[in-house]
Amino acid sequence: MLFLVAALLLLGVVLGAVAHAPLSVSLVAAAVIGLWLVVFAIRERHGHRRRTSTN
Repeated sequence: MLFLVAALLLLGVVLGAVAHAPLSVSLVAAAVIGLWLVVFAIRERHGHRRRTSTN
């Protein structure tokens, strides 16, 4: 429960900061985060296949 409260508090702080940032900064940050998530998902998917095929 404490983790959920901390996560929601952090989300509120981040959204408040984004509301005051210029749109171009927000879009660049969103693109970087999205790219990072795509790379992470691809690496996780390929890493999982290698681990399961050797067992």
